[in-house]
Amino acid sequence: MNYLDFEKPLAEIEGKAEELRALAQRDEGMDVADQAAALDQKAADLLRDLYKDLTPWRKCQVARHPDRPHCKDYIEALFAEYTPLAGDRNFADDHAIMGGLARFNDQPVVLIGHEKGHDTKTRIERNFGMARPEGYRKAVRLMDLADRFNLPVITLVDTPGAYPGKGAEERGQSEAIARSTEKSLQIGVPVISIIIGEGGSGGAVAFATGDRLAMLEHSIYSVISPEGCASILWKDAEKMREAAEALRLTAQDLHKLGVCDMVIAEPTGGAQRDKNATIAEVGKAIASMLASFTDTDRAALLSGRRKKFLDMGTKGLAA
Repeated sequence: MNYLDFEKPLAEIEGKAEELRALAQRDEGMDVADQAAALDQKAADLLRDLYKDLTPWRKCQVARHPDRPHCKDYIEALFAEYTPLAGDRNFADDHAIMGGLARFNDQPVVLIGHEKGHDTKTRIERNFGMARPEGYRKAVRLMDLADRFNLPVITLVDTPGAYPGKGAEERGQSEAIARSTEKSLQIGVPVISIIIGEGGSGGAVAFATGDRLAMLEHSIYSVISPEGCASILWKDAEKMREAAEALRLTAQDLHKLGVCDMVIAEPTGGAQRDKNATIAEVGKAIASMLASFTDTDRAALLSGRRKKFLDMGTKGLAA
């Protein structure tokens, strides 16, 4: 288990419980069941208290937790017959973006998502979930495919932002993001987006511009990272806590503003504590949102999507 800085007291308690059990394994005559159970209860109580009312900055930390389930985990658990489609037919295949055809509850869909990787090798291969222009152009190609064959689009968003490197800028990063966002607004099939971790900047907007947007309870969605915002406003990245408060980037704040349509509950302690339960809840949310479009025709879909974005932010401003 990787512990966040505010979880250090929890790490100490859980560590002591594990030490007791390890000692008992070495000495079969030692009975530590009662002491270990007491520590377990103390840890459970502390975990509940820590996550009862997380600050926006702590939610940022949880959203970035390396042990949270990633796009690949959701695909393997929720989707059948996943067939990846590679490349943008222009430059290359971007491994930060997973995409292709799949079945969700036996319904054919087009799936697009950011993949961060789970260890050093895969994180480097996936560029930590930061897509280059070819990733967004691959997404546009997949959305065109979905529109042509009348398949719903499901996107899984988890990125600190689009890759800001020299090569990406030379190949038209901002234009590629804009085209992906535009395509999300234009296609005549349902577009359902789930923010499973970080929703950072235009790199997230390019996939999260759809008919329904759901966020996991401890995920975040913002035009800029708290560190980036603090660097610009106060010339001090250490003011990220104040920036996180001001940005209103939590799922709960965005639900009040009408940006997020649904907040998906996470297990106590965050998605990383029980990946299977989290993935199951996301599956239920996708099924519910897909069902709401069963009898919606193309014209009504496009009209509803337009209204959604025109109305965005008009509620909850006084809160």
